[in-house]
Parts: sequence; structure tokens; C-alpha cells
Amino acid sequence: MSADLLTGAASLISPLAAAGRADEVAQRVSQAIQLGLFADGEQLPAEIEFAAQLGVSAMTLREALAALRQQGLVETRRGRTGGTFVRRPPSPDVGDLRERLRAMTASALRDLADEQFAVSGAAAKLAAERASTPSVRRLLALVDQRETAAGLGSRIRADSRFHIEVAIASQSGRLTRLELELQTQLAELLWLPEDREPDVTEAAAEHHAIATAIAAEDGDLARTLAERHVRRNLRRLTALRLSAV
Repeated sequence: MSADLLTGAASLISPLAAAGRADEVAQRVSQAIQLGLFADGEQLPAEIEFAAQLGVSAMTLREALAALRQQGLVETRRGRTGGTFVRRPPSPDVGDLRERLRAMTASALRDLADEQFAVSGAAAKLAAERASTPSVRRLLALVDQRETAAGLGSRIRADSRFHIEVAIASQSGRLTRLELELQTQLAELLWLPEDREPDVTEAAAEHHAIATAIAAEDGDLARTLAERHVRRNLRRLTALRLSAV
């Protein structure tokens, strides 16, 4: 993933609604940590700045950070070099992911997939038209990382980073924010359950095909491949939800 995404991760997390609760903030930041938007050991922004980026009050953010500390996802250090630092676990809690999927209705899943169908397809097409040479190289490198990723957490992060990088390559800030939001809601669920993970080879081949189309500046093909990839993911998530995981 590009360095500017990692260093600016906090500003890329979509603001919550004005009435956002502490548990919603905690969930949003937790998902960003699990997806690798924050590096392990990275210092989070100062509370006032971070609260403003998320569109919540400083008090709400403090409550959310307290919950994240209880979950072991952040730690707060005192002193001159103090602050709140990320402690990313190797993998998300599979039980929690199952509960999240059970709580989602089939129509909610379909709506999310519809949005990702539109966002990912448009991002892939624009990336083929606008991506810089370094951006194309990053995409191809992420394909390789995706193929060699071992363990649930690494696979989730590699898979998500590829889609985020496609959006970044589109040079559309709005599409990038939308893709980030979608990844925080869907990326972890795509790897449930552990004993029935999606075909790693098939998913890697789809990523490779999308990256190759972008590198070849074939926008129509890149869009078609990205949309096909989203459809496959929707079928799998719907089947998992109907089987109650």
C-alpha cells in the first residue's frame, strides 16, 4: 500500500453521522486497525484532531478509545513520548465476525454489494485511465503479497489493500473514501468461516487479471473484471448468511 495512505489513514476514515455513539466509533477504528490502515505500533492522532476527523465529540472518542483499550487494540502511554498507539492482533476474532454477519440482513448485504459493484467498477476503469507507473507497480506488488499471505489476518489485509490501492490509482478522493468505507464493512466477512475460506488461487487470479487490465490501460476490461469479482463475493456472503455461518 502506498506510504501516503498509511500515514494519512486517520483522515481517510469516513466521518460518522453527527449522532455517532462511542461503540460505533470503536467499531470503525477497530475495523481500520484490522484492515491494516493503521500499522502495528502507529500512534493515533491527538484526541481533538482525531475526533474532528471522525465527526464526533472528544468525549465520545475518549469513550471509544477506552473500549479499544479493553479489547487490547490500543494502548496509552504517558509522558513526553506518550499517546495512544495501535496494537494490531494477527487476526480478527472469528466469533465476532460471525456475529456481525448474523446481524446483517440479506437485503443489507445486497445493498452493500450493489454499492461496491458501482464503486469498484468505476475505480478500476478510472485507474486504467489515470494510474501512474508507480501506482501500477504497487498494484502488481500487492497481487504478489496476496498470493503469499499466510493466516487469516494477513489475507484480509492483503485483499483489502489491493482494492483500496485500485481506488487510489483512480485518483478520485471520493471513490477512495467510499472504497475504504466498504472495505471496513465487508473485507473481514469475506474470509468467514476459517474452515471454508474462499479459494485463495481463484481470488489471487482475479486480482492479477484486474491489475493486468489496469496496467494495459484497458478501462472497460478492468471494470468488467472488478464487477465480476464483486458478484462472486456477494454470492459467497449471501450463501454464508443464509446458512447462518
